[in-house]
Amino acid sequence: MGGNIDPKTVEGFGEEWDAYDQSGLRPDEHQQLFDSYFAIFPFTELPTDAEGFDLGCGSGRWAMLVAPRVGRLHCIDPAPKALEVARRRLADCRNVEFHLASVDRIPLRDGSQDFGYSLGVLHHVPDAEAALASCVRKLKPGAPFLLYLYYSLDNRPLPYRLLWRASDLLRKAISRMPFRARKSITTLLAAGVYYPLARTARGLEGAGASVRHFPLSAYRDASFYTMRTDALDRFGTRLEKRFSRAQIEDMMRSSGLENITFSEQVPHWVACGRKR
Repeated sequence: MGGNIDPKTVEGFGEEWDAYDQSGLRPDEHQQLFDSYFAIFPFTELPTDAEGFDLGCGSGRWAMLVAPRVGRLHCIDPAPKALEVARRRLADCRNVEFHLASVDRIPLRDGSQDFGYSLGVLHHVPDAEAALASCVRKLKPGAPFLLYLYYSLDNRPLPYRLLWRASDLLRKAISRMPFRARKSITTLLAAGVYYPLARTARGLEGAGASVRHFPLSAYRDASFYTMRTDALDRFGTRLEKRFSRAQIEDMMRSSGLENITFSEQVPHWVACGRKR
């Protein structure tokens, strides 16, 4: 492993994906989640034998739907437990290769990849900009890279941001507990906070009300399995950074990407750029 890595965070994600390997995710929900992240990704413009990489593949839930569309896919993750889950879940995908590596030790030749993506990963890395630059170096000129980073709630009102600040104090406490305690507490949060707020948002939307700024409205149609997974992801992770849309665009440009577009739908922010 290289230096741009937080060992406790990596260990935590290995435990998370081992506990929630996404085998309990409904196929229709899996597809809906995939579409929400990849809506702006130019699959139709890739070569028929395109070779690319999934940086921070985790359980392989995105790779499962990307692999059938491309020639070769490299799944890269620094957590042995996570990579083992991905190997098991992608056992039938003969065009997938697995690499135990950190973002600053990507075992691919510079300028060799037709595409790449990293979703929900680089905000858990000590130096996110250096990590992004490491990814971009692996791309061919003109190749697309899809990125999702936690947003700094720059499109939310002040009360929403204050609520998040309070929740972040809770994250800092829970994330330092042993895994079993993290899993138990975040399951209670999913049941006692995520589920009732999400279903309330769904009811309000059904009555014609706007739920854009309603807490956890993004989960209004999500399964409890997804809520449990995301609660652990959100509150059980030691290292978390957040970025504004402007910061993400600046970071992408300085890393060598251009023609940057942002998805306007949830989750925020998903962006796609092409290597200069």
